[in-house]
Amino acid sequence: MSVIAAPARGRRVPEGFWWVFPSILVLLALSIYPLLYAVKLSLADRRNFTRLLSDRLFFTAGVQTIVLTLAALAIEFALGLALAVLIDSLARGRTFFRTALLVPMLLPPVVAAVAWRLIYNPQFGVLNGSLRRLGFDTSHLTWTSGEGSALASVILVDVWEWTPFLFLLLSAGLQAIPTEPLEAARVDGAGAWRIFCDVTLPLLKPTIVLALLLRGMDLVRIFDQIFILTQGGPGTATETVSLYIYRTAFRFSNFGYAAAMSFVLLAATLLFSRGLLKAMRAR
Repeated sequence: MSVIAAPARGRRVPEGFWWVFPSILVLLALSIYPLLYAVKLSLADRRNFTRLLSDRLFFTAGVQTIVLTLAALAIEFALGLALAVLIDSLARGRTFFRTALLVPMLLPPVVAAVAWRLIYNPQFGVLNGSLRRLGFDTSHLTWTSGEGSALASVILVDVWEWTPFLFLLLSAGLQAIPTEPLEAARVDGAGAWRIFCDVTLPLLKPTIVLALLLRGMDLVRIFDQIFILTQGGPGTATETVSLYIYRTAFRFSNFGYAAAMSFVLLAATLLFSRGLLKAMRAR
């Protein structure tokens, strides 16, 4: 490797260093410095972390984040895997259906949330309007305004938008599976369901782990859809940790406590990822 002399001390520095040096500065400015500053803010007052133990709203937001994450992840994985297997078995039209299914994922989350907010509108929304035309009584269907239906409405929007992401990853995993084990299982007389359970799923396991990890970590930090659809309401029915952190920092200007909650959320995300990896390895 060619080297050049640094002008200050005469040390020999790899020439490639000066090509990556601007990227290092950008990384330090946009990632490392904000992280260190957040650590400083969270530790400025020791009560920031002890306060979490008695914060009932933080506990409520954490429970609802877990419920939303597990429910949405389970539904999206089941639908994504079913669609991937179904479309992979088609003799024609694979490209068309794959492209059509990716359309919801291509929309920005804010745009999708605004569109669904109009769909959910009890008075002039297309959902209640369609149900009324079919003869249903929609006077009690308030969707995002009802305490019992608000969280389910948010989950439905997330499933609609991000099931294509899991479908895309699982479909790519199915295409990467070699044909030899499948053909050997057919020769041995195994049925379609037995081949899927004993051959396809084990070979698809690395892709499944990757898909669940990526989507699970994103769900734990969900913010856009809830902020647009419900803003955590009605009451605290859809309050999540990310939304609570936003309120604490930018509405109440308590940046130290918000930073402490952010690190707790980071730790919870790491524990979730580690637990998922252990569970998949055990199976």
